[in-house]
Amino acid sequence: MGFSVGIVGLPNVGKSTLFKTLTKKEIDISNYPFCTIDPNVGIVKVPDERLQILSEFSKSKKIIPTAIEFVDIAGLVKDAHKGEGLGNKFLSNIREVDMIVHIIRGFEDSNITHVSGKTDPKNDMEIINLELILADLETINKGLEKIKRDVRAGKKEAIELQSVLEKYRLALENEKFANIVELNRNERKIIKGLQLLTNKPVFFIVNVNENQKIDKEKILPEIENKIFIPIKFELDLSELSPEEVQEFKAETKLDENISSLDDLITKCYNLLGLITFLTTGEDETRAWTVKKNSTAPEAGRAIHGDFEEKFIRASVINWQKLLDSGSWQNAVEKGLLRTEGKEYIVQDGDVIEYKI
Repeated sequence: MGFSVGIVGLPNVGKSTLFKTLTKKEIDISNYPFCTIDPNVGIVKVPDERLQILSEFSKSKKIIPTAIEFVDIAGLVKDAHKGEGLGNKFLSNIREVDMIVHIIRGFEDSNITHVSGKTDPKNDMEIINLELILADLETINKGLEKIKRDVRAGKKEAIELQSVLEKYRLALENEKFANIVELNRNERKIIKGLQLLTNKPVFFIVNVNENQKIDKEKILPEIENKIFIPIKFELDLSELSPEEVQEFKAETKLDENISSLDDLITKCYNLLGLITFLTTGEDETRAWTVKKNSTAPEAGRAIHGDFEEKFIRASVINWQKLLDSGSWQNAVEKGLLRTEGKEYIVQDGDVIEYKI
């Protein structure tokens, strides 16, 4: 099961540098607008210390982490929804991802051009947000125009769709994201194929310098889903050995509000509403990504389609309880290894053996 995160922001805010650091993939991070035209795509493993521990427990030959796909989308600019700066192409790339990470420049550097001429995190955020809103508003208006004739004819489906689209239009015209609109189950079903940019989960990264003091009350205090990361510093760390990283970090006194790339990856994973279940044995210890509240058969689909279609039962134990037991046999004897059926809701950290 694949999930993708689109990295967006104005030109020269650190998007491609972040992508390079995350994926260790060599890409063009030259200092000029629109150096990224086609989206770069990279697979990033989700940090999970349980894998190494379970691998040692099972004496596994290999470890396979779960992963998230990151897409580096070129810099948006004002009037992108009208096609400025190749905006239409970039906006279409955003439609294809599951969530958005919005990079905002929070550092001063005279050597790196700011597209607006000065560092202003709030203004930068508002430019991108407005472009996404205007692009969605255009989508909604086109949708309303398309069903106008059917609405006049009194067709039930068109009238229901019109009602939902009008709710979205009202929010967007007030410069609010579509994701604030509350819909019931039937309404969500009606607009299932509507790919609104502002309906996606969004997370903000403020790109700062490693020696910067962070005042969270002054930098975008209205945004809850944000973290502060010195992206260039993280890139420098990624090119060092583990020993050098420890030494470098010891020499650099980071503000307590500064986060790491691992924090970013984990927060994206959580915001997407994902959990991890695990399988472990001599061949491999592996993490599997599934949506929260997945049943055992639905989660089994992450391994193979047959695991859902031919599901009989699952043997389940929490990873920590398995370790505390000392062995699979002890876990069985203590009654900790449970047999679960089709209705079981998989929990994060479950170790599962499927019977099909």
